[in-house]
Order: sequence, then C-alpha cells, then structure tokens
Amino acid sequence: MPAGTLAPFVAASLDAAHLDEPLSPTGRTLGWGVVSTADIAEKVVPDIAALPDARLVAVSSRDQHRAEDFARRHGVERAYGNSAGATGLERLAADPEVEVAYVATPHGYHHRDVSALLRAGKHVVCEKALAMTAAEVRDLQDLARGHGVFLMEAVWTRMTPGFRTAMGWVRAGRLGRVHSVEASIGMHRPVDPAHRLFRNADGGGVLLDMMVYPLTWTGAALGTPRSWSARAELGDTAVDLDTALTLDFGHGRGHVSGTLAATVPHQVVISGTEGWLRVDGRINCPTTLVRQSADGARERAAPVVEHVEVTGGGYVYEMREATRCIQQGLPESPVMPWADSLELVELFDRVRERIGLSYPNDRR
Repeated sequence: MPAGTLAPFVAASLDAAHLDEPLSPTGRTLGWGVVSTADIAEKVVPDIAALPDARLVAVSSRDQHRAEDFARRHGVERAYGNSAGATGLERLAADPEVEVAYVATPHGYHHRDVSALLRAGKHVVCEKALAMTAAEVRDLQDLARGHGVFLMEAVWTRMTPGFRTAMGWVRAGRLGRVHSVEASIGMHRPVDPAHRLFRNADGGGVLLDMMVYPLTWTGAALGTPRSWSARAELGDTAVDLDTALTLDFGHGRGHVSGTLAATVPHQVVISGTEGWLRVDGRINCPTTLVRQSADGARERAAPVVEHVEVTGGGYVYEMREATRCIQQGLPESPVMPWADSLELVELFDRVRERIGLSYPNDRR
C-alpha cells in the first residue's frame, strides 16, 4: 500500500451509507440461526434481533435445556440440542428456514462448525478468528465458493462508528501523512485451565483472541508490514499470555500488544505529520476519540475530544453489513473480504512458528 493511502477496506467502510443507519432495512427478511449459547452470543444476538429485516429462527447447543433457555430469553423460535440422532448443530443446519448462521463457538470449533453449515448451504457470519490456521481458512473459503454462499469473519471493529469516524479524519488529511500506529489491549486474568482463553485446543491465548483488534488499526492506516518481529510469553497451558509485535511498513512503523498477564490501557495512537489521534478505552468499538493538530501542539492547546454514539452493543453494524451482502447476493463483504481474513491468519501462523506455539492437529 503506497504511503499516505488507506487500506481498501477502509474506503468500503467509510462509503457504506447503510452503516450510518444500521437499523434501517436493506432488503428482505433473513432467517437467522445461532450456533452456541456462549457469552459472546448473549451480547451479539440482541443486536441481530434489533434488525427489522432479521428473524431469529433457531439456536443450537450441545445441551437442549441450555438451548431452550437461550431461545426463551432472546425470542428465538426453535431450540436444538444434541439428541440421539443428531447434534444441535446438525439439527440447526437441517432447518430449511435458517438462511444464515452466526457462529459463536470457541476458535477450535470454527472449522468444524462452519464447514457443516456451508455444506448445508447456509450463509455464515463467524466470530473471529475465522479458523485457527491459514489452511483451515482456505478450506472454508473454498467451501463457501463451491456452495455459492456468503462467508464473513466477524471483525466488528471495521464497521463501528468510532472506527469509521477516526478513519474519516485520517482520510480527510487531518493527521497528514501517517508515520506510526501503536495499540494495546488486554487484562490481567488468573490462569484457569478450564476457560477457553487458557485451552490450547480451543485456540486460547492472546494471538487469536485479541490481536486482530490492534492489527485492524495498523492495517487500516499503514497496510501490510514488509517485516516484523515478535516476542511472547507462553503459559503452563501452552497458550500465549503476552504477545507483542513490532511492524515495519517502510513508510511507517507499528507496535501492537495484547496480554492476559497485566492490566494495560486499551488504547490506539495514530501519529502523522499534521497531528495525532488517540482512541481511549474500547479499541474494538471506540466511543472516545482524542485529536491534536500539529498547530495545537505547538500552541499547547487542549486536544479535541469527541464522543461517538453506538447503537445497541455495537454488533449491529457488522450484522447490517452481512445482511446487506446476503440480500444482494454477494459472496463476501468488501469491508471484511476473504483476502483480509487469510492474510491475517497467515501472519498468525508465522508468529506462532516464531514464538513456538502450536495447536493439536496443526494444519498450515
């Protein structure tokens, strides 16, 4: 990507007028299925339900009672748990009224679950990471292509109003030419071998769970790095507890980090020739943006603070984008294209090799 330009997905996001009014319908009503009753599904499903052109048809879980409880609380029409003849996922995939499925299972199950849905002819929106390795992502994309269905990794940040506002400032030249992006995310969390974040087989750790967010910001403003270095701390459960990447873009630099081992500020700082921009708090769905111009810095003026309103839990924007794409017959989203999902997981594969992290049945 030439110096001074933004990634193509940024233009697609900024020019997506439907994201300005995410609760306005963009076409016919779609029947949704929800795979898993995990915590993230509890947060995301109310935003799907808020879409006027969405209908919550079914939810699946390994446990029938858990599926029924989730369905009752979220207004889902049918609940599918494991039965003697089929799993909850298989029962959902066989439901003819489910057109698109939102997959909220842990990373380690994504390839299995998404494959089953694609083979059943369902469109799929899958939580990040789309799969654990580049080989698995390529396989899913080949399946989606072969079955003529939509597939999108749910990197919601790209569609949120805070991200779009920040990138609008960058595109308008308010920062001048961007030279650096620094971003951090994480928390101190006591090791719990039973939790997905600390289970190697589930793709636990920082890399797959957190690093997509800081890398979204470097990728947007600087593109693809030409070289990088990594450091990481691996825990007793064979997941990365603390990972940092230093990125060289030729025309700029980046430093991104994620951690489960320390209390850190969630923050992004984008610095350019004419000013800087800071995202405070939720870098995955920003609500507070701080901007300082070069003139303001010289004059010691106070930075400009802008608060950004977010609809619902902030997931409604990615679900509006997926809905619009499916309604229009698109196989992938221009805001979250397949090539970007593959490029990111290819980087993760190389990082894992560098830091000595592997998964069971590793496919690269």
